[in-house]
Amino acid sequence: MRLHPDSNPALNTVTAYGEDYIEINRVAYHHAIYFGPEGDIHHWDVHQCTDITARELEKISGLSDAAATDPMAFLDDVVPTKPDDAPEVVLIGTGLTQQFLPVAVTQPLLRVGIGVEVMSTQAAARTYNILMAEGRRVMAALLPHEETE
Repeated sequence: MRLHPDSNPALNTVTAYGEDYIEINRVAYHHAIYFGPEGDIHHWDVHQCTDITARELEKISGLSDAAATDPMAFLDDVVPTKPDDAPEVVLIGTGLTQQFLPVAVTQPLLRVGIGVEVMSTQAAARTYNILMAEGRRVMAALLPHEETE
């Protein structure tokens, strides 16, 4: 499905999606990806929802870099601080259908004030475009479809 006939090349815009692909700025990706309004489109080494971990979400949101400064902070139950450039919300597209993530997976982001919304990839793509167009700090992590084994 085509979303936007014209896209701003300066911003990463979801221009189309289908059952087995996600198109960003008219470039099709047939694997999981994550991205924000600016910067690179990153390959996401996730093939199904059960591969999504708290560590993966921390990496996407930039929290893993912040945590690296004090790897023992968790022992003091200190809430890590959110980097200034952290997203307001991370949208997780789980393929053709919405599949909720365990609380333990989303808790590290929620704990520092980063929202996490899980929905079908199609809904996540549309929501991302709306939030990005509003100038919001949003990250999208999208599975083109749920692989079954």
